[in-house]
Amino acid sequence: MSKQYLTLHTVDQAHPTEIFSLAPTPNTLISASGSSHLLIHSTTTSPTFPLTQTLSNAHRLGCHHITTARGGPGNTFVSVGFGGDTKVWHRNPETDQWSLYWTLPTPDNKKEKGDVWAVALSADEGYLAATTSDGRIHVWDVLGKAKIQTYETGASAGGGGGHDSVGTGSFAMAVDLSRDGKFTASGHENGGVYVFNNDAGRMVYSLSGLAKPIRAVAFSPGCKRLAAAGNAGIIAIYDMQHGEHVANLSATGTRPAWITSIDWNDTGEYLLSGSLDGKVRVWDVARGVCVATHSETESALWCVRWLPKSEKALAPGMGKGEMFVAAGANRSLTFYREATGS
Repeated sequence: MSKQYLTLHTVDQAHPTEIFSLAPTPNTLISASGSSHLLIHSTTTSPTFPLTQTLSNAHRLGCHHITTARGGPGNTFVSVGFGGDTKVWHRNPETDQWSLYWTLPTPDNKKEKGDVWAVALSADEGYLAATTSDGRIHVWDVLGKAKIQTYETGASAGGGGGHDSVGTGSFAMAVDLSRDGKFTASGHENGGVYVFNNDAGRMVYSLSGLAKPIRAVAFSPGCKRLAAAGNAGIIAIYDMQHGEHVANLSATGTRPAWITSIDWNDTGEYLLSGSLDGKVRVWDVARGVCVATHSETESALWCVRWLPKSEKALAPGMGKGEMFVAAGANRSLTFYREATGS
């Protein structure tokens, strides 16, 4: 059984360069590209998704990752620039405008020189996980502006590597924090997927199944499953109770394209994926099948995200069904809505 989604609106040439990352809040969508500006569009006031704020010169060399807290209050987001700068932004609830709150310090220690790449926020916006190019995951207390934990994935991850093996892991390309705050997961260039218990402060699972670079990891809303995807062109699903590889989601037919982005919907029933061939797919996780495919562009998609359900319909006759957005090399934001549902 398939699901139908319709193209709702496209913001053409939203950015002057490729769009690399998207992050939704309950009322807005934040987008980042190779340009220095971050853009904020309203997602609850109009089906044209108007631009409401531009954060000029946020990252001089452009921005490759942004993140918000999924299911969170929508008062914080984090951005990472190509210049190695990581910034935390806060929303003023009175003016509904965003401003810079804090820039993470650059480490002085030579053993900690790996640049930040991917980032994830906890559901309460209190903690930030940031991966590095040398395989580590740092966890920061956002309000306290302090690093509170570092997870190693190199030779020292198992406790036997010694001090000299710090920062010897494979490039950490993806990260996520479970909504219950219990787990941190990372995906790496060597195909490794690691899960850490935040309470114990140690690695609990080293997951197998994908031998090629991992570009996205995502916990289900109920925190019982972890999805991972990348250059292999398949989505691996892992059970978090025992760390077992329980399923693969893959498109039939031709050789699958690299998957660049994945996202669970709020019920955990469906996964959204975007790939290098420009296709957006919706997957029924329980049945293990693709139930919808859209290919508005042949250009690479770098990010896809579900939008939080709105309390009201954006336009007459639309209902209040699920919506998602995709963006990438064509520099545009394309919004989709569920064909039925209210």
